[in-house]
Amino acid sequence: MSKPLTKIFALVLALAACQTYTSEAAAQQSDTGGSAAGDFGPPQGDPIQAVLTSAPNVPPPVNRDYPAKVIVDMEVRELDMEISEGVTYTFWTFGSTVPGSFIRIRQGDTVEFHLKNHPDSKMPHNIDLHAVTGPGGGATSSFTAPGHEAVFSFKALNPGLFVYHCATAPVGMHIANGMYGLILVEPPGGLPPVDKEFYVMQGEFYTVGKYREKGHQPFDMQKAIDENATYVLFNGSEGALVGDNAIKANVGDTVRLFVGNGGPNLVSSFHVIGEIFDKVFQEGGSRYQENVQTTLIPAGGSAITEFRVEVPGTLIIVDHSIFRAFNKGALGMLKVEGADNLAVYTGKEVDNVYLGDKVMANELSIVSDIAEAQRSGMVTKEQQIQAGMVLYNGTCSVCHQQNGEGLEGIFPPLANSDYLMADQRRAVEIVLNGLSGPISVNGVPYSSVMPAMSQLNDDEIANILTFTLNSWGNEGGVVTSDEVAGIRAATERPEGAAD
Repeated sequence: MSKPLTKIFALVLALAACQTYTSEAAAQQSDTGGSAAGDFGPPQGDPIQAVLTSAPNVPPPVNRDYPAKVIVDMEVRELDMEISEGVTYTFWTFGSTVPGSFIRIRQGDTVEFHLKNHPDSKMPHNIDLHAVTGPGGGATSSFTAPGHEAVFSFKALNPGLFVYHCATAPVGMHIANGMYGLILVEPPGGLPPVDKEFYVMQGEFYTVGKYREKGHQPFDMQKAIDENATYVLFNGSEGALVGDNAIKANVGDTVRLFVGNGGPNLVSSFHVIGEIFDKVFQEGGSRYQENVQTTLIPAGGSAITEFRVEVPGTLIIVDHSIFRAFNKGALGMLKVEGADNLAVYTGKEVDNVYLGDKVMANELSIVSDIAEAQRSGMVTKEQQIQAGMVLYNGTCSVCHQQNGEGLEGIFPPLANSDYLMADQRRAVEIVLNGLSGPISVNGVPYSSVMPAMSQLNDDEIANILTFTLNSWGNEGGVVTSDEVAGIRAATERPEGAAD
């Protein structure tokens, strides 16, 4: 075949392939028509009171074939709540939760929105719903002083999953304090049925104190401006989606996650460890991508993910900007129950590397219980040992093992360790500043590297070391948070270590 004929033949094949892909895509994802096709006339029937739910719960499907007038009642509350074990924060909330209540309506509905600001609030608030076609998304019509109520209406012209948030100045501060949520506008035919639906929303928080520093933590405006988040969380707290609060499904279920990102600054790299998204409706729109591992969700954006769970176990939900998961709190769990399917997967149920201290999430309240005692100097040795065990299992056990035996020839044992017991101050310095071998433990040489763990708080280091000093045949001892703080102040961190 001549070169000109070869080129023509290749062009014909390429055009045919393009046409085939286009027709398949069109069959898969029909055009919704946008806002111009979203007005289905005036509301029909009696007004409907919207069902609002708190994360991770989702209201039931709309199941209507006509547009209605939907009344949404929402109250703003400013509440002191736990952001991490032993750490409280003053959240500004829609509906008393972070994220705010989930709203579910139908394309073409007319929404009558009632926004109340509780009399105890210190600040005025409003709401900007990204589902609104109109100036400010409703913000200009909903400015509400404490003890007052604002009412406005809008018609939902576009289907999709939309973020809402407060837009009162300073806007970033209101969002950073937890004022965001999701509103789902179903297409006229609704969404395909699935077995389980859940509401997950990421947001970051900027506190004066360090990550997991105990006590009440105020908002830090400079950290927020610098985009240096202390916490990056799902559903408003470290404990929101772990342990007993994990979302649950059964083998064979199809799961739909309505995922939002309140921001105010960071883009989410949303990922479920141990699953692949069968479908992702990117940016909360009508079109979907298939077989996706990780999806980007912008600040002020959303996504709908769908997948079928094939095997039992704990699937870990993370922001795959991975330091956020393990050092800022962006970690949740989907616990799947049912029969093993060894043809699909064989493996152990719990993986300390991924679960960290959430392995013993039901016991993390121990850490919270001693926080006040540590601040007052009244903590007992037994309390420190209990809290230290929880923290050790999530921080140290991967290398040193849960039984303290280490790994022969690689990581030295902490059990019956002459090296550990010889110098308590040295033990604190090693945790804070790291250690690079060689050393001798119980007469056996080791030459490995322990990285500086100075990102841990003083009380966390004190509790971990008190636990190890009193476990596995060691002779005992107590390390106090004041002792760790003094050594931290008196020694220099190695280059690249946390402060």
